[in-house]
Amino acid sequence: MITAHNIRKNYEGLEVLKGVSVDINEGEIVSIVGSSGAGKSTLLHILGTLAKADSGSLKINRKVIDKLNAKQLASFRNEEIGFIFQAHQLLPEFSALENVCIPAWIKGDSKKEAKKKATELLTSLGLKDRIHHKPMELSGGEQQRVAVARALINNPSVVFADEPSGNLDSESAKILHELFFKLRDQYNQTFVIVTHNRKLAQMSDRMLEMKDGLIV
Repeated sequence: MITAHNIRKNYEGLEVLKGVSVDINEGEIVSIVGSSGAGKSTLLHILGTLAKADSGSLKINRKVIDKLNAKQLASFRNEEIGFIFQAHQLLPEFSALENVCIPAWIKGDSKKEAKKKATELLTSLGLKDRIHHKPMELSGGEQQRVAVARALINNPSVVFADEPSGNLDSESAKILHELFFKLRDQYNQTFVIVTHNRKLAQMSDRMLEMKDGLIV
């Protein structure tokens, strides 16, 4: 599913990643933990193609990422990768349904087809009665479930989550964590999760610990 070899990244002379190699299998839930500054989010952003490594190689779902041009990469990212962020990043002027539809519309799906799929996803995540509400009308946990639905709309090969429960209360975080495993069991969905939540990390199939720019 994901093969990264000898990934290195520098920022303004600071070596953030010092040659990280990792393999992640289809249908696997992998958590990445470590102290602040260890390189977790930088690695996640590179694996998710949001940032480019200074050197090393990356292959996702049999595609060699290094060989894609900017247009091909943007298309690959939209269709093959889902993202869940700590701050949800929902567009406030759009409803939950419309927020979920956006990646599908970018992909080229019809409005009718995208809305049908988005409604099914939101319903399966317990938001059937909230699909026409805007983000400010939703609780933090509900907003995060909308973000999960948005990440899944294009049937991605892998979902990357950066501190997905960081802004949630303990009960909402528990529900979100259980949801990831339900989605893995239901759809064989692959997840790569950066988290400070050790309880979530220990539930994962594998927990990778980073220290000083390396997996230890």
